Amino acid sequence: MATFILMTKLSADCLCTPKKRAKEGKEWIKKVKKACPDVKWIAHYSILGPYDFMDIYEAKDVVSAHKVSLISRTYGAVSAESWEALPYDKYLKVLKETERS
Repeated sequence: MATFILMTKLSADCLCTPKKRAKEGKEWIKKVKKACPDVKWIAHYSILGPYDFMDIYEAKDVVSAHKVSLISRTYGAVSAESWEALPYDKYLKVLKETERS
């Protein structure tokens, strides 16, 4: 399974009331779990900066990551960027395999 980071920025309408945001968040996760049952959630954070939320999850393939991003857009995200992440130990292995002799 590959690791992905999902960065989302919500529309102003989605941030108006905590009750509405909580409801939409529950609907979003329900839809993602139905469309992508193999996705394993690692973390979900509300963050400061240019994005509102950061999710870390594992997916079997890039198609599943696309689905997660697209579903996010239908639930009020103005932008939803998915980045594939490589664990540091694997990065070091790749770096060693590609170093010049």
